[in-house]
Amino acid sequence: RLVEWREQVAIRKRAAYLEQDYWGRPVPGFGDPLARILIVGLAPAAHGANRTGRVFTGDRSGDFLFAALHRVGLANQPEAVGLDDGLSLTDVFITAPVKCAPPANKPTPEERAACRPFFQREVAALERVSVVVVLGQIGYVATAAEFGLRPRPRFGHGVEARLVDGRTILCSYHVSQQNTFTGRLTESMFDAVLVRAMELAAAG
Repeated sequence: RLVEWREQVAIRKRAAYLEQDYWGRPVPGFGDPLARILIVGLAPAAHGANRTGRVFTGDRSGDFLFAALHRVGLANQPEAVGLDDGLSLTDVFITAPVKCAPPANKPTPEERAACRPFFQREVAALERVSVVVVLGQIGYVATAAEFGLRPRPRFGHGVEARLVDGRTILCSYHVSQQNTFTGRLTESMFDAVLVRAMELAAAG
């Protein structure tokens, strides 16, 4: 279902992007391989990362995310539009537990399970990560399972959970338009989460 959908979207395209070639393949994580902060989202957006080939790139969620990363000094520029835009991240890596754009942005449990080995390999390669910022409930559940968080505290914006190995999971509402356009997640709220992540990373 994921393969069929991502390829359908790449063929049919949105009117604004008719002249562009869509990526239309699984989307890997992006960022600093020596990062101490890992940001975990949900899945590639159909006309965002599925179009550009880079997580959170080319959509409103990414506009909000990368502007915030730039404000706190983790990104060299506030925008992300494509693979060759010059964006560079410092001390942060961004990924998602689902690697292909799902219909209606709602992956099934089976699809999340199918993508899990790829997510596991990405996480395992990031040996310096000490803080994981999870965006939304699904990212939180996937991350908690991956890192063995038990018991799992109830998800909520700003919730922190310490792992037995000393690392911290830090929760945030997702940077989706449903949250940012309605004021459920404001710039100051998200900046505070990122600053807290930087403090935790600096403390080791």
